[in-house]
Amino acid sequence: MYRKIIEKLKNKNIAILGFGKEGKSTYNFIRRYLKEQKLTIIDKNPVETNDPNIELVIGDNYLNNLDKYDLIIKSPGISLKDIDLSNIKDKITSQLELVLEVFKNNIIGITGTKGKSTTTLLTYEMIKDQKEDVYLLGNIGIPLLDDVEKYNDNSTLVIEMSSHQLEFIKVSPHIAVILNLFQDHLDHAGSLEHYHDNKMNIFKYQTKDDYAIYSEDNEYLRKRMEGYNYQAKKYNIRFDNENIRENSVRIKDKKVYLNNEVIYEDGKRLIIGDHNLKNIMFVMTIAKILNLDLERASKKVKETKGLKYRMEYIGEFNGIKYYNDTIATIPDATISAVKAIGDVNTLIFGGLDRGIDYQEFIEFLKTSEIENLVCMPTTGTIIGKELNNTNKSIYFVETLKEAYELAKEKTKKGTSCLLSPAAASYEYFKNFEEKGMYFEKYVTGKDI
Repeated sequence: MYRKIIEKLKNKNIAILGFGKEGKSTYNFIRRYLKEQKLTIIDKNPVETNDPNIELVIGDNYLNNLDKYDLIIKSPGISLKDIDLSNIKDKITSQLELVLEVFKNNIIGITGTKGKSTTTLLTYEMIKDQKEDVYLLGNIGIPLLDDVEKYNDNSTLVIEMSSHQLEFIKVSPHIAVILNLFQDHLDHAGSLEHYHDNKMNIFKYQTKDDYAIYSEDNEYLRKRMEGYNYQAKKYNIRFDNENIRENSVRIKDKKVYLNNEVIYEDGKRLIIGDHNLKNIMFVMTIAKILNLDLERASKKVKETKGLKYRMEYIGEFNGIKYYNDTIATIPDATISAVKAIGDVNTLIFGGLDRGIDYQEFIEFLKTSEIENLVCMPTTGTIIGKELNNTNKSIYFVETLKEAYELAKEKTKKGTSCLLSPAAASYEYFKNFEEKGMYFEKYVTGKDI
């Protein structure tokens, strides 16, 4: 089936827009089958190549003249919010769309502002436990075209889909999940409305034969669902037992019900917190749609370990428990982590200011049991000044190393220190993984 993708690309004037991990994956796929086809690589940064059939467009003006190409295969990290799209919108595609066009009926797509990586992993592990031919792909770190030759009619593709990946798609997956909508990625999308528009594309092109699973108790998402006539079979999920109707997924006394059937009973599990229990409600709904063995699926979900840098327990050192949650790039994620861990005495937070409203986060910190707030640039500094007249101990630092040293000194023994930025990390770090890696190194004293 992958050959249909090759046929679509053959003899086209193609531009690969963005030459990071996904852009290189796209180039490698094309060159496996179209070895001499002329290609253009477009990127703001320098690109090294020995390919005689490559034209390079690099530098500050790299987004000029995009209308000259037949097809623009865009990488997720490239923002087009500041350019006129009227002449190029129909030419823009992506790895995600190329794969959706061919394998739509095999795809489970999962998105949301927070929780999508964990939910994608849980879904993958649950299906893999009962079916061998399954792939974990997408925003979780694995480009879709890397192993496209292995996919067939019996494959299941579990794909984490970011708003960047969903922005220009014109095909939606067979089973689509939106966990929640909050404020995020305003620097890329340009506005909250456009960011949410991008997310909703995962439902927009579904048919009556598809499945849409969404959180009804998320205010942003509920309003979006009420304002558009999505065609798919809808499953509405709430973290309570209210407003029950057809295909309602609800929770009562730690039991998850789909309509009147118990599909999951909570117990000891490796990923903690009520927010992860809600993620499990989505996963078990997928299990029911796929007709999986629910008892076996429940067992696998409880046994699955979380991803690195997602409320990751590093260990106990000198009587202090350390948690690494650098994936938390919005306030809601940090609030969930504090609630899940329960005994956070010191919170290290702060990062890139992307225009997100932090007022609710500030009010949460004021009333929380956290005693020590270690504030890092830039958002941490701003928020810390708002908390100066509270009963909290506020500390301002410039580096992560300073933050760790201060937390080690101030955190009470028998309690926890949590690094959870509530902001993006790439003001001073390459990404959240790099920030998490350095924190782990400081805490453990080991090279990572």
